[in-house]
Amino acid sequence: MQKVLLPFLATFLMALVLTPAVIKFAIKIGAMDIPKDARRVHKVAMPLMGGLAMYIAVVVGMFIFLPKDRTFIAILIGATLILISGIKDDIRGTTPKEKLAYQIIAAGIAIWGGVNIDFITNPFGQGSFNLSWLAIPITIFWIVGITNTLNLIDGLDGLAGGVAFISSLSFMFVAIKMELDFVGVLAALVAGACLGFLPFNFNPAKIFMGDTGSLFLGYMLAVISIEGALKSVATIAMIIPIIILGVPIFDTTFAIFRRLLKGQSIMAADKSHLHHRLLEKGFTQKQTVLILYGISGIFGLFAVLVSKANSSQAVFMSAILFVVALFFAFRLGMFSSKSKEEENQK
Repeated sequence: MQKVLLPFLATFLMALVLTPAVIKFAIKIGAMDIPKDARRVHKVAMPLMGGLAMYIAVVVGMFIFLPKDRTFIAILIGATLILISGIKDDIRGTTPKEKLAYQIIAAGIAIWGGVNIDFITNPFGQGSFNLSWLAIPITIFWIVGITNTLNLIDGLDGLAGGVAFISSLSFMFVAIKMELDFVGVLAALVAGACLGFLPFNFNPAKIFMGDTGSLFLGYMLAVISIEGALKSVATIAMIIPIIILGVPIFDTTFAIFRRLLKGQSIMAADKSHLHHRLLEKGFTQKQTVLILYGISGIFGLFAVLVSKANSSQAVFMSAILFVVALFFAFRLGMFSSKSKEEENQK
């Protein structure tokens, strides 16, 4: 714990100090989110680019607390590319293809630095499956996918930042248990930066993280998950990151199914995400965010417990969690192709 406590506190304080300056900077350059469609919950223009404060805090922390090796350089360059794509989108907007190109390049750089999924452990027994030539496309798919899952849940004040904080904290504890110092410190840096940003982003927010923040945090969580659990030889390694990132992964999966049922592109936006469904149930913004914090926290705690279990116990526990998650997803209508608002209009 001593190895991660100082990095955590350092980025927490840096993000706490930097965010007010980023608010002024965003307003000055016109990086504002103007509510122009029904999907947006806020009613007044809000400064974007809050992710810049977290990026600076994490990068400074990396230079102070992490060894300067090839992996360090790759993560730094990849995160910077993702940040640039987010800033461009927050200021003038970018096409999905342009953002995807940045993400694929950033994933490729991470692979160059050794951040790749070489094998998949067998959760049902001993051993693992060597991915061979499939390692590169699978790693790119994972990094790009996780990068975008956090972006998709960034719909309420403090939601993405809080989920990223809980997820990175969970990865930190798992890394400590597995004695992975690099991953533990990196996760602590991200967790601290998220916590330092949240006082300005929680409802009522003074700033949004924008794509600058959600894409950056998604990328960092993807890298942390690969360097941590997915590179472990433990038989339960494959399950842990899926559980920790359960909220954004499940929400994205449900969104893909909904859009396919509608005959839409999976990139199409809608108002049927998990947080939208909870708002339809009558919960306030704060209540909805706190509920999702609670769910994310349960997933994180569950992942830490699973990391200490043997393979058969881990599979059994994960299966129970998966069934419970599906039950609540159906209850909330997450697989429905229509939101309550669309049904009322009909």
